[in-house]
Amino acid sequence: MTPYYFSNSHSMLSNSKKANMLRKYFSSSRGRGKSGKGGFTLVELIVSIGLFSIVMLISVGALLALTGANRKAQALQSVMNNLNIALDGMVRSIRMGSDYNGSSNCTSNSGGPKDCTGGTTVFSFEPFGGNPTDPTDQWVYSYSAGRIYKSVQGGANPIALTSLEITIDSMKFYVVGTQRGDTNQPKVVVTMQGTAGASNLKTKTTFRIQATAVQRLLDL
Repeated sequence: MTPYYFSNSHSMLSNSKKANMLRKYFSSSRGRGKSGKGGFTLVELIVSIGLFSIVMLISVGALLALTGANRKAQALQSVMNNLNIALDGMVRSIRMGSDYNGSSNCTSNSGGPKDCTGGTTVFSFEPFGGNPTDPTDQWVYSYSAGRIYKSVQGGANPIALTSLEITIDSMKFYVVGTQRGDTNQPKVVVTMQGTAGASNLKTKTTFRIQATAVQRLLDL
């Protein structure tokens, strides 16, 4: 680069012309890079911002989908826990009780008078520590309108054990060995099937459950 020299012959130039010449010199020497470009163009900035927006939109959408799926799974697990707790408590109470009776609402029976080999929707027994001579303190488990009910007053004032999110399509108690002195220990087999799902879920989970309770008290 050849520097400019302002000799006496240029002394007649005005100050404005000198400033313009200096400005042109510095802009031409500083504005050029190795590639001849001074920065990003407007089109490049628009394309970059567009790509970044698309990537962020996909990432946020995937994160929201995962969060929603996790929330639905937790809701369904809570519903199934309610069913498991109700069934476990019922089986534990029946196992500790005595004087099994499945004759109420029994469809068919080939056993003793209080047995029900064909299945029934109502089952009663004397709870642990109860009075066998008092029928009003018996516990009664029943199935009605898609829910399991429990009464501790001989069938009066039943309360629902399962939530509204659980729909039981069918439930039966199979009772055998209720006669004292027979060769069979009193036993109850509970079968149920239905669907479960939280209120904010479109899909439902189908379940089929079978549980067995054998009387702990010896049938002598």
